[in-house]
Amino acid sequence: MACAAAEGPRSPPPPPAEVKKKVVVVGGGIAGCLLAKQLQLHAHVTLIDPKEYFRITWAALRAMVEPAFAERTLINYRDFLTDVNLVTATAANITDTRVMTAQGDLIPYDYLVVATGHEDPSPVTRSERLHQYQAAFDKIQSANSILIIGGGPTGVELAGEIAVDFPYKKVILVHCGSRLLEFIGWKASKRALDWLTSNNIEVILDQSVNLNLLADGIVQTSRGETIKFDCYFDCTGKPIGSRWLGETILEDSLDIQGRLIVDENLRVKGHNNVFAIGDITNIPEIKQGFLAMKHAEVAAKNIKMLLGGGNEDKLRTYRPAQQLAIVSLGRREAIAQVFCFTLSGRIPGMIKSGDLFVGKTRKKYGI
Repeated sequence: MACAAAEGPRSPPPPPAEVKKKVVVVGGGIAGCLLAKQLQLHAHVTLIDPKEYFRITWAALRAMVEPAFAERTLINYRDFLTDVNLVTATAANITDTRVMTAQGDLIPYDYLVVATGHEDPSPVTRSERLHQYQAAFDKIQSANSILIIGGGPTGVELAGEIAVDFPYKKVILVHCGSRLLEFIGWKASKRALDWLTSNNIEVILDQSVNLNLLADGIVQTSRGETIKFDCYFDCTGKPIGSRWLGETILEDSLDIQGRLIVDENLRVKGHNNVFAIGDITNIPEIKQGFLAMKHAEVAAKNIKMLLGGGNEDKLRTYRPAQQLAIVSLGRREAIAQVFCFTLSGRIPGMIKSGDLFVGKTRKKYGI
């Protein structure tokens, strides 16, 4: 009878594949997208957002007067977040371990990042958004008189874009405050007012209009002044995008203004595995896109360290930025405030007003 061959030593079983930690990012704006991109190779990243594309928000007003410009400001998530799980939905609730969407998805997380900024209802697809920009352009082009409501940076910049590209349009800007651009100094406000009026923009301060009473192209201000117009744009501020958090585990981490309270590492008060970045945070600084990017970079580095088992004492800290703001005035000029100094005209315009940082932003996101 033949003898069975003796078996040699068995090879050890292969080690189990490394299971990546789960990072869920809620909000696909400036901060959320940059963080998702920087973490996509280090964790299993899921991005939850009700739209399918990234929007360079500060370029939107130029897109309204030049629809072709919008093509470079809207990028589908799938074109640059190639290793991210994309969930087109609205987040509705948070537990200690999961995010629930309004559509009923339950998405588990080890680390959560809230980056929902301000409420800004947007169409789902990129093509629909492009159509909106074209519709706004058509409305401006066909109108003889245009009413802009709101004298913050959005209202001032839109007035500047229209004044430069459509110099013969009658434009009226109504603002409820005593000066324009109240988030920066009075000197910058005065220069903005002077530029607008010198470019034939009628500015009405200390008055408001009731959007519910706009009818047949006529509206009365809070002081009884009658304004006639062919079209209007509401440029008043948008609510903070935190209403959905009111009945979640983060409800006690909201301040009186509805912003999430974060520590110096950008972790949400009372939750070591939850971060918040961008405009939704209570960080005492002007809410601007380039600062949201800095939030994203600090939070991404901290999450990478935690994913690798790093010491929490080594987490990066974020310090509130000093006052710095640039408000564009058409295609060549701008007003800048740097600390207590104010500049206006072509020099600050060379910094921002040409392509509105679109080229730099696309490079930053690897687009």
